[in-house]
Amino acid sequence: MLASEPNDHLQRLFSESNWTLSQCARAVNLVGAENGTPLRYNASAVHHWHAGTTPRRKDVRRFIAEAYSRRLGRPVTQVEAGFPTPDDQTPTATDTVEGVIELGRQDMDPSRRGVLGAGLFSVALTIPGWPDVVGRAEAIQTGRTTRIGANEVDMVVAMTERVSDLDDQFGGRHARPMAATFMVNTVAAYLHADAPAEVKRRMLSAASDLLYLTGYMAVDEGLHGLAQQYYVKALELAGAAEDYLTYCTTLRGMSVQAVDLKHGAKALELADAAAAASPNAGPRMRAFLAGQQAHAAAQTGDRTRALRYIHEAEAAMDRAESRGKAFGSYDPASLHYHVSQVRYELGDTAGAVEAMQESDRTRQSVYRRSRVHRRGLLAERQLQVGHLEAACQTWNLALDDYPMVQSGRADDRMRRMLGLLRPYAKNATVRDLYERAHVVIPSRLHC
Repeated sequence: MLASEPNDHLQRLFSESNWTLSQCARAVNLVGAENGTPLRYNASAVHHWHAGTTPRRKDVRRFIAEAYSRRLGRPVTQVEAGFPTPDDQTPTATDTVEGVIELGRQDMDPSRRGVLGAGLFSVALTIPGWPDVVGRAEAIQTGRTTRIGANEVDMVVAMTERVSDLDDQFGGRHARPMAATFMVNTVAAYLHADAPAEVKRRMLSAASDLLYLTGYMAVDEGLHGLAQQYYVKALELAGAAEDYLTYCTTLRGMSVQAVDLKHGAKALELADAAAAASPNAGPRMRAFLAGQQAHAAAQTGDRTRALRYIHEAEAAMDRAESRGKAFGSYDPASLHYHVSQVRYELGDTAGAVEAMQESDRTRQSVYRRSRVHRRGLLAERQLQVGHLEAACQTWNLALDDYPMVQSGRADDRMRRMLGLLRPYAKNATVRDLYERAHVVIPSRLHC
């Protein structure tokens, strides 16, 4: 560590935070763990930082700044924290399309993956509201000789659907760079091209869908800072297209990301914003949004709001199902999943298991990645309530699909399974599962 004069900048942030030294250390350790970097800082380390000792590791400096961002509810840079100006930050383009190109180019370049992966999820990220982005297509400059029509829009929509299918079946590890390449080499040119007003609007909307999907795949891989960048660009293009549906869907996706990272207050803020931007949503969309509001509210400990939202979701789903099959992926199995999450957050683990089992029974999706993730989660909760044999059976089902999936979230579920099984190594059923897992799961996950 590098010592110098006392860090007055960091001390000011510390005073503003009302933390104790130990609380500050725990917050930094939490950010590190979230980004795959286990840390064991304590009050003494924080005292040394205040005295002017700068952590040698640049990632730790970022973790400290992010911890303060979360505590204070506003962006805190490394410079504001009294650390040297970072030399590896990704430049952010001010123009929406140029920003998309820069983001995609870095994502499709394997040599830049380390920098992209270093981006942190920020609860203080500024989210553009619908009035801030709606209709601002004038920011998308045209005038080039290229001219596009409906066929180009249809091609982008079809390609996005194909990439989405690959992601659902095999995970996003390989599909995301494909999406980034398509965005940079093809879609960006279409966004700059001349076109009739309606074609331009549809192209903006199609590009927004692709950016949302790419952000979702980044979440699946655990690249949460990168995902936020994609999501914000998706919001900007959705607004330019006046496409409130994609705008709301993206906000909900950001809420799902936040709630999975245990940032309940931010998740609820994003879910509420999505619902507020879609006052005329149909019943399936309302169920889609209310289910997420319920999960986020439950994570904040607001039992009353959580139960109210989940009842809204159930009522909306009943109306949607009564109208027959409708477009949209939110179905009764998805609703049961949200019921399970709400019950779990509110302390009813047994009820959460019951609802998750119902979700598994009624799921019509054939997508492997979803099955691995949710069955892994179900098994963990079955183990929590003491159902060891049932948990092993569920984990075996997850292992059936796992070898065909390239997914960070699926990897996390398998890594957790190995750790949770160790205390039960004398059980014959556990030994059989453990032996199978060691054959199927890559050695890098055997922690």
